[in-house]
Amino acid sequence: MQISSSSSTSSAVSASSSTTSNSASNASDIAKLQAQLKELTAQLKEAASDSTLSAEAKQQKQQLLQAQIEAIQAQIAALQAKSAQEAQQKAEAKKQAEGPAPSTVRKPEDSSLGNNLDVYA
Repeated sequence: MQISSSSSTSSAVSASSSTTSNSASNASDIAKLQAQLKELTAQLKEAASDSTLSAEAKQQKQQLLQAQIEAIQAQIAALQAKSAQEAQQKAEAKKQAEGPAPSTVRKPEDSSLGNNLDVYA
């Protein structure tokens, strides 16, 4: 029994360390995507005010930039969801590594039959 608890603890620790590195990687990826999003938004504003393009070319460029923005927003949302899932798994692994919760001692309730009897009758 002792062997299985130590092996589960070591696996929880290794899962926790890999989750930490993944979280850092996800945060870095999200920051890069947010920078790209900012750049695309600036390009979209420039395209809207660009007088050198025809109306059709301007519309196509704006649609392309909007599609790229939506794709990056979807990637950011997916990374954020992945980070949240990893954080939950890390919390569960930590809880599992700590072992079972201590059992609580149940006290008799005041409304038990013995407390309601009249001994002087």
